[in-house]
Amino acid sequence: MKVTNIENIKGLFDTIDSCTGRVELVTDEGDRLNLKSKLSQYVSLAEAFSGGQIKELELVAYDPADIKKLLQFMVDNK
Repeated sequence: MKVTNIENIKGLFDTIDSCTGRVELVTDEGDRLNLKSKLSQYVSLAEAFSGGQIKELELVAYDPADIKKLLQFMVDNK
């Protein structure tokens, strides 16, 4: 799923941290970074952060409950 124009960056990573399964960031090169890892979170922030918001990320979640959490975050907290 693509997420765009995220201003609540802490909320996004708090939501990812609350997921029970693996959540990955797909880079422009097609690499997948495990966003449950703090190091990967910092790398993704460094690459995607611009002007106080994340313009676009592609996320992959495998657990249906986690997908629901991420979608709910996007609806409520963008």
